[in-house]
Amino acid sequence: MADKLAKNSKIRRYEDVRQLIATPESPTPLVRLNRVMNGASASFYLKLEWFNPFGSVKDRTALYLLRGLVERGELEGRSIVEPTSGNTGIALAAIAALMQKPIALTVPEGVPSEKKVIMRMLGAEVWETPDDLCPIDHPKDGAIALAHSLVESPANAGKYVMPNQYANPDNVRAHYETTGPEIWEQTEGLVRYFFAGYGTCGTISGVAKCLKERNPDIRIVAVEPQKGHRLPGLKNLQESKTPEILNEGLIDDVIRVDDGPAYSMTRRLYREEGLIVGPSTGAIVHAAEIYLSGRQGLAVGISPDGGHKYGSFFTDLLADEGMPSA
Repeated sequence: MADKLAKNSKIRRYEDVRQLIATPESPTPLVRLNRVMNGASASFYLKLEWFNPFGSVKDRTALYLLRGLVERGELEGRSIVEPTSGNTGIALAAIAALMQKPIALTVPEGVPSEKKVIMRMLGAEVWETPDDLCPIDHPKDGAIALAHSLVESPANAGKYVMPNQYANPDNVRAHYETTGPEIWEQTEGLVRYFFAGYGTCGTISGVAKCLKERNPDIRIVAVEPQKGHRLPGLKNLQESKTPEILNEGLIDDVIRVDDGPAYSMTRRLYREEGLIVGPSTGAIVHAAEIYLSGRQGLAVGISPDGGHKYGSFFTDLLADEGMPSA
């Protein structure tokens, strides 16, 4: 039998891919934007969460969600079911594969095809849901409604467990214990503004709690898309139910963004900063550009994921320029 090597993070050797998920001892990178924010007086840094092994900020969330289920004995003998716009689903499916646990993911119809392929490649069942599955007051929550119906159906008693990223405090804890401390250490305590999008709201709630405990004057700025948007991973809270884990008392300001400027900024990040990011990053940077005008200090924004999962979305952007998409 071959000799087994011990983990040694200094030379990037690990026993399990889960050990690559960021921690304060091994954080995701913080990179300054040098061109697209030239008009701002503040220094702006992006935290590149796509350096996590499954490609997004949701790797942290998925690890904490499943760890919590195991610790509470809720996963024993059950399959996992979870609603997702893609990133949490990918991370959950990858970790479930390592655990040899079956998983079913309910997704909105508009999720990029690349994400659905990755989830299926990881062995997950993927069930697409139309928006009209949900009541009229929350028309974008069809995937959430389907997941709850599967778990709560008497016919499925004891069959499924839902990590429930929208209501599970383990989602917030993941970012309170990892993402927040990383930002504080990486900025040497100089951060004065933090930007993140409204989604499940685990990232913004957890990071805000961490940072404001260290300096209550840090401004927490939420980025919210307009109704009917096409920005995967972000939520407009007028057409979606407000996640239970959102701590609104920690949010200082909300900037609302349209799809057009968000996608234009995404393109600029590719071409001026060399950053292959998803459209939610473009939305966050666009919001920061607006908010930081005339303000001084150091700002940090979350870059939730990379751009490789959005090729089908970017085709229209290239077509508008008259560039061939294939």
